[in-house]
Amino acid sequence: MTARALVNVPKAVKQGEVVEIKAMIAHPMETGYRVGPNGTNIPRDIIRRFACSYGGEEVFWADLYPAVSANPFIAFTLVASTSGTIAFTWTDDAGETQTASAEITVS
Repeated sequence: MTARALVNVPKAVKQGEVVEIKAMIAHPMETGYRVGPNGTNIPRDIIRRFACSYGGEEVFWADLYPAVSANPFIAFTLVASTSGTIAFTWTDDAGETQTASAEITVS
């Protein structure tokens, strides 16, 4: 899967602060029920799982289903504890993954 992923993470925060994390990926999220121009169903192609890790520990995950719209946008909060990398992973039906990451500085 090669898709454009956008993530929004604050660059610098205070220790213990609750921060909002936003992630979006450009993906058609085809359900397998839609009919294409040739009269056959467009094959199913959805992102099944989204996961986020902070400091190497998974802090948020979501299972996605065909009812999720194209270009899924996910927002959640976490408590900033240490400076480090926030990593994002999207996994599709075929088991392929797309990743993105952002650095956060905690003072």
